[in-house]
Formats: sequence, C-alpha cells, structure tokens
Amino acid sequence: MSYAENTSVSVEKTRAEIEATLSRYGATRFAYMTADTHAMIGFVAHGKGVRFILPLPSRDDPRFTVREFRRMGVLVKKCPRKPEDAYKAWEQACRSLWRSLFLCTKAKLEAVSAGITTFEAEFLAHFVLPTGQTVGERMIPQIEEMRRTNEMPKLLLEGHGL
Repeated sequence: MSYAENTSVSVEKTRAEIEATLSRYGATRFAYMTADTHAMIGFVAHGKGVRFILPLPSRDDPRFTVREFRRMGVLVKKCPRKPEDAYKAWEQACRSLWRSLFLCTKAKLEAVSAGITTFEAEFLAHFVLPTGQTVGERMIPQIEEMRRTNEMPKLLLEGHGL
C-alpha cells in the first residue's frame, strides 16, 4: 500500500499546493518540469537552490496494463486492461507520487519551522551545486565507493602542493 494511493487530488493541484507551501515558508523562484520518466520541482530558499526529482512510472508498466485475478491470495489469471483503464491506473499512481512529494516537502519545512532540525540538514542532498548536480547526486556515489573500498577519497587539493 502506498501513501495516498486512492487520492483524487490532481497532479496540477498538488503541484500548486507544493508551491504555495514552499512560498509560505519563504521559498522563491519556483520551477517545475515533467518528462516521460520523471518530474522535477525546483525552488530557492535560504539563498540555496533546491531540486527534487520525482521518478514517474512508465505507462507500459504491467501493473497498469495487466489486471491480475487472485483467489485467496493466489494468482488465478492475468488479462490485459483496456487502454483507458490502464491510463487511469497510471494516472492514479502519478497522483499518489505527487502527494508523497508534497508530504515530504511539507514535513521537512515544518520540522525546520519547529526548530527540530535546520533547513540545511533537511534539504542538503537536494541543494543544487554550480555544476548543476545536487549534493546527493555528487556525494552518494562517493559515499558508496568509500564503503566499498573502506578508503576515504583524496582531498580535492591533495597533490597540488597545498
């Protein structure tokens, strides 16, 4: 079971709610985009650019295009769904994902507002670097490599006489 799996709130309304909530907490310069495989929201807050990438399911995913019939938890048969039913199932999954993104951003902002944590601690992985990458996109592979090799990476200035 996923969060808001039965929501009727449209993606457009959720996106507007995200922007309104971010604005209420002081964010500015909003952006969003969508593509077949993902959506993105971006904003500036506390002088920092922030970007969230929301992976979207493929319309061709069997969970939308195939209907499973089960009896007492056991798969009995599979049948293709009508295209309009497959689209509705895909659209529902997208609405649920957008609601999850809204919940995530709102919870982070509320935790910051309540003094439980800091803006930097909550959004660090999503800060946009001058390269266009987020801190998470840059650091997660390095952290995984450190865990794999059990070695710290060389400092950026190491070997330059500094």
